[in-house]
Amino acid sequence: MPPGPDPETRSWASAAVRRFAAVTNLLVAARRFRIVGGDPRDASALHGLLTGLGARPAADHEPIDQLWCLGSPEDSTPVIEREADRPRGATLIVIDAGRHLPAVDEDAFGPVVTARPGVLGVPMLSDDVFLVSTGRDPEDDPAADDRLRWARRSMPVSRAVAAELRDGGLLRGTRIGVAMFLEPKTAVLSLLLRDAGAEVVVYAHADETDDAVAASLRAAGLTVHASSTATLAEQKALALAMLDTRPHIVLDDGSHVIRLAHQERPDLLPTMLGAAEETTSGLRPLRVMASRGQLGIPVVAVNDARTKTFFDNRYGTGQSTVFAVLDLVDGLPSGMHRVRSGGAAVVAGFGHVGEGVALVLTALGFRVTVAETDPVRALQALFAGHAVAPLAEAVQDADLVVSATGVADTIDLRVLRSCADGAVVAVAGGVDHEVALTEVRAAGAELRPVGPKAERLVFPGAESGPIVLDRGGCINITAAEGNPIEIMDLSFAAQLGAVRMLLERGDELERAVVPIDPAVDDATARTALAAFGARPVPPVHLAEHPADREPDVRTRRFGDPA
Repeated sequence: MPPGPDPETRSWASAAVRRFAAVTNLLVAARRFRIVGGDPRDASALHGLLTGLGARPAADHEPIDQLWCLGSPEDSTPVIEREADRPRGATLIVIDAGRHLPAVDEDAFGPVVTARPGVLGVPMLSDDVFLVSTGRDPEDDPAADDRLRWARRSMPVSRAVAAELRDGGLLRGTRIGVAMFLEPKTAVLSLLLRDAGAEVVVYAHADETDDAVAASLRAAGLTVHASSTATLAEQKALALAMLDTRPHIVLDDGSHVIRLAHQERPDLLPTMLGAAEETTSGLRPLRVMASRGQLGIPVVAVNDARTKTFFDNRYGTGQSTVFAVLDLVDGLPSGMHRVRSGGAAVVAGFGHVGEGVALVLTALGFRVTVAETDPVRALQALFAGHAVAPLAEAVQDADLVVSATGVADTIDLRVLRSCADGAVVAVAGGVDHEVALTEVRAAGAELRPVGPKAERLVFPGAESGPIVLDRGGCINITAAEGNPIEIMDLSFAAQLGAVRMLLERGDELERAVVPIDPAVDDATARTALAAFGARPVPPVHLAEHPADREPDVRTRRFGDPA
């Protein structure tokens, strides 16, 4: 077996791919790529990382989605010009990943324009070709309108479903409350609902609010109850203000607003068609409420849609969480932490989110150990090539610990005491208190700031300890821009399908957590296949038996039945 890339080259490839993802908020998995020029060892390391993350090298006859340029402008310019000849709407991202010098001459294609911070359009070459440099310093311009336009461009599936709702007139006179992480993708969802005929009211928690995006939505005429500086009491008042507009449907993330309506506005429930919930952790308490007869509206389990769980939870949260963690770690002083290329990582939980986190960590060169209490999932992790061990044991030698359970107190006092000095602890997705910091502080431990969204946990009598990121918050949301656009396009298409279900059948649905219509999954997947450049296979219908003849189910393995 040939040796893998050296640690320095692996770190360069990791940083280049993470920089691309941070600048564009786009997905790596499922995309067709080509690498141009550069040192063969660099190209090999980048190729291995991209394929490990689920991208695939394009065949000679195929169009490409991403062109990674490693060599000189002389290498890249003719390839860019050739690939720019493409069908309208087929996006090409050109990534200047030159390791030591620029690999793309941005002036070679005429004047450039800013498509979103860090992304340049080249309109004289093509409206569908964009340039990204992985070596340029990050931009902090909020540019909300640009980011909304960029997100909308990469959400063809949601656009198609919203267009059907608009053309059918189903949303006219319907008020919808959107209670999600307020960033460009959810803003696009809100605007698509508005354009399809709904009155839309938006709420978001303070730590999930991008104020520039909120201002952009207000400028577009939407009512937005959100502020990144709101106190806990103010957040509750904002959420109640949204509920006091008396929405017919609520789209929730974490089911906090759905539960608040039951607790504080029970008179609203009989007037609602229902709600939709898109997270595992949000469905869990709703199912308990339903089992107790306390759920007053039908709630569509968008999280359980195959086009949500298989992709959002695995590929979306996996990429966005691990990349956000490593970006934060890169900002810490050297020598302060243990995280390094080829190091040891522990993933707590091996549901779809844990699978995705482990996949990305493995692609980046980490040795992954999974801690999972479900023996079947633990066995699945073993078959996926990971070591399996109890959590408190596994973390002792770990450089990085990521909780992916969505269960409170997963990273408890015992686990944190077992972590090595300088180990980094983070949460993927998650719920409040997934890292048991209340228990830890009660035991006398201190949290000492060591960098942006990073604090060292120091127990009494100790001089050092593990580093906890963002106090155990949902790191891909609080320290980054959330899941990739294409992933949320699938999830929001499922949300829109849930809206259709509630509009058409809300009065008939049981006051419970109800599954999403399988037809929504099928339609979403077929539209997405086309958007990703694949040819969908037409649905196969089993031959029907004549109405006057029952199917013959007798076995013929032992000869013709008598």
